Amino acid sequence: MSSENAARKIARQARAVTVAVVISRILGLVREQVLALLFGAGREMDAFVVAYRIPNLLRDLFAEGALGMAFTKVFSATREREGQAAAFRVASEVLTTFGLLILSVVVLGEILAPQIVNLLAPAFKNFAGKFELTVLLTRLMWPFLFFISLAAVLAGMLNALGIFFWPALSSALFNLTSIGLGVTLYLLVPRFGLPGAAGMALGVLLGGLAQAAFNLPFLLRRRFRFQFRPAFRSPAVRETLKLMAPSVIGLSAMQLNVFLNTYFATSCGEGAVSWLAYAFRLMYVPLGLFGVGLSLALLPEASRRAARGDYRSLRKTFGSSLLVGLSLSVPSAVGLVVLAEPIVRLIFEHGRFSPSDTLHTAEALRLFALGLPFYGTTKVSVPVFYALGNTLIPAFSSFLSVGINLTVILLSLPYLGFKAIALGTALSLTFQALFLLTVLELRIKDLLPLRFWVGFLKIFVGASLMGGIALLLKDKWPVWINIPVCGLFFLAFMKLFGPEEGLYFWKLRRKA
Repeated sequence: MSSENAARKIARQARAVTVAVVISRILGLVREQVLALLFGAGREMDAFVVAYRIPNLLRDLFAEGALGMAFTKVFSATREREGQAAAFRVASEVLTTFGLLILSVVVLGEILAPQIVNLLAPAFKNFAGKFELTVLLTRLMWPFLFFISLAAVLAGMLNALGIFFWPALSSALFNLTSIGLGVTLYLLVPRFGLPGAAGMALGVLLGGLAQAAFNLPFLLRRRFRFQFRPAFRSPAVRETLKLMAPSVIGLSAMQLNVFLNTYFATSCGEGAVSWLAYAFRLMYVPLGLFGVGLSLALLPEASRRAARGDYRSLRKTFGSSLLVGLSLSVPSAVGLVVLAEPIVRLIFEHGRFSPSDTLHTAEALRLFALGLPFYGTTKVSVPVFYALGNTLIPAFSSFLSVGINLTVILLSLPYLGFKAIALGTALSLTFQALFLLTVLELRIKDLLPLRFWVGFLKIFVGASLMGGIALLLKDKWPVWINIPVCGLFFLAFMKLFGPEEGLYFWKLRRKA
């Protein structure tokens, strides 16, 4: 397969995953709208954000990050060497062993919830009842870690069996369940003396259960039958742990960034945690357009080319994939910077979410958006390192991002307040992406040829012109009209001037 066809294939596969991911992102945005309507950006929302973030710190480490990727490789290799029955036996061993380990973490977390909250948000003790509410919500949502870890392993099995859309869609079911049951329980739990936020927390827990359960029927159709097989010394379990180790190191750095951001945000006064959370949720929608899909689709293609030593094709595939990602992330970033305030107003300014909350959330969103293209660059670069068998460089880059983030926050917090956290995140993403590209260029000579830079220049010019149109129409047209008009302009620019990768993601599949 030529590198051009490979790039088209990657874009198609990314699009298939992206359809499911975007549905999930949109429902996640709806969930944030519901939270904004019910809680605004005050005490309850701050407590909910911190409590939800605590199990999510470990979720990315043990579930959708390290465990999911490592197990997928082990399951695929076992299936290739020994057949599907052996792979399913390995799956039972991993599910049982890691399930028991994670259950023990859940029990420990329930016991130590006050100490964990105190470590992450000590400033909450300065507000009456805020610390106690956060501890309650943490205990309610902590078992979510078990269900989401189970979902990650099941999704990894489905991916290895060639099924991508449905496991990606399972996160949409999580959001749908957490909204529907969360609102229902929000209305019911006050009858039992609990705050309404506890109902939304229980919705999150039940949403995690629904996500895990959704994947199971697809495996049952493939004749998978779970067996309780504790196997702490199993070769498959040890191999999974071995593969997890470098990823855990890198992801732990990312979680350290989240910890630092949360710690400093809780000291910036009432509402700061909520403003940053709402802004990041809005940035998370375009992240779903290119981050997850491109990363999943590029890894197997890059792995095949690296295994053959075909670095010429690998360079072309990487360059084309990076242009696909930039053609999505650069205009998204420009749009979010220019239209931040009307977007926030349209989506969140309802119920208890005030105009002041809109202003503060938009300020954070503009700064977060600056890091969007660099996040996309990282998501395309990391699979190439994995394909080359190097997981230490991505891990090191994550720790570099922590240092940049912490430095920026400490230097700018006295002047920018909560906005320093958004700025630190954006600059840390920038330095991480540039570091990875530099190392890749040293590893693979002429990684980004002149053709790439010409294509990037065209994307930059198209996005800049699009931003100018958005700015001119900002106060004349509603934002829900402005956005599609600007998007169509950018696609027309790509059609007329290129690069052709700017349209790969949007083209319908053609038979070869």
